[in-house]
Amino acid sequence: MDLGGLSFDQLVPLLPWLAAAGIVAGFLSGLFGIGGGAILVPVLYMAFGAAGVPEAVRMQVTLGTSFAVIAPTGLRSFLAQRARGAADVQVLRRLTPAVFLGVLAGVVIASASSSAALRWVWVLAAGLMAVKLALGRDDWRLGTALPPSRGIEAAAFAIGVLSALMSIGGGLFMVSFLMLFGYPVLAAVATSSGFGPVIAVTGMLGYAWAGLSAPGLPPGSLGYVNFPAALLILPTSLALAPLGVRVAHGIPRRALELAFAAFLALVSLKFLWTILA
Repeated sequence: MDLGGLSFDQLVPLLPWLAAAGIVAGFLSGLFGIGGGAILVPVLYMAFGAAGVPEAVRMQVTLGTSFAVIAPTGLRSFLAQRARGAADVQVLRRLTPAVFLGVLAGVVIASASSSAALRWVWVLAAGLMAVKLALGRDDWRLGTALPPSRGIEAAAFAIGVLSALMSIGGGLFMVSFLMLFGYPVLAAVATSSGFGPVIAVTGMLGYAWAGLSAPGLPPGSLGYVNFPAALLILPTSLALAPLGVRVAHGIPRRALELAFAAFLALVSLKFLWTILA
């Protein structure tokens, strides 16, 4: 039996991994405003490797497929946050164009990059974010509000580029960025969740277009987006996003920050091992 290029024998061992990835990604999307890609990318990379996807396109397919999952998950997370009135709409209106252009630039860079180069992005960015979360210094401030300087838009553009290269909803960076300018953590998470759908939808369409002529793609793919794998993950991911939002508004965050820091550190080391091995 064949499903989107994955034989039945290959698919069965992957089902628990894909279902677990959807559960954790959806929950963390609501909890941290991260869009779930931080969980999906390492899991999908291993899953596509087990399914025999060629190394030359494996990371690009991983990134594109991750965006296909986090697009609806991120939207549901944002709608749940908006229902609570927690998102800063003015910031969303101001920074969304810069983030959008950054994602487009990131997709172009990714389509011209090697798999190893994209893994290096994960090694460095995930490692730095793990250190930041482990330190837990929420008192670091650059100001008490976003200044009118165009440097803010430049930073949003850079976040869009990096989000496209890592296939994340932007929350890993946007939450920290907003907190540097005095946003309380929950307001930063809620506002960050509004950028997730913009990043994910733009990224998904961009990766689908960029990979249209790429060789060695697994069947069931549109460019670098593999829809059978995305559809396996999506139901649990969507179901858990609202739960993450509820938990985020009701428990201390420090233990969760430390656990997520440890996870990111392990992901960074895992990708480093795949590069150096």
